[in-house]
Amino acid sequence: MPDEPGRAFREAWIAGVHRHYPGEPKPGYVAPWAETPDWERASAAAVEAQVRAFVAATGGRTARLSREQKGRFVALCWIGQILKHFPDPKPAYVADWPDLPPWQRETDADIFESIEQGGR
Repeated sequence: MPDEPGRAFREAWIAGVHRHYPGEPKPGYVAPWAETPDWERASAAAVEAQVRAFVAATGGRTARLSREQKGRFVALCWIGQILKHFPDPKPAYVADWPDLPPWQRETDADIFESIEQGGR
């Protein structure tokens, strides 16, 4: 189902990983939707919905945010999902924006912009 909640997020994540990851990404980073764990699908759907709601709530003025602001929003929403699904996550899973690798920061910004522009 192409419009399944979370798919736009996942597709943007995979595209961003291919664009920004240095070297060969881990297989789980680029696994297709059908192979994505249930918790991760639910998390992708939740964050995608949060981005869409934020864009709607601002009347589309999110276009005026910087790429960093957009990426930070995605990263923070994702941390919320990690905390929801894992009682004691690894510190790297809940790392703050400055501690994320550059490829991940760029990918998070790409995700926001893809969803903001209609999600495909």
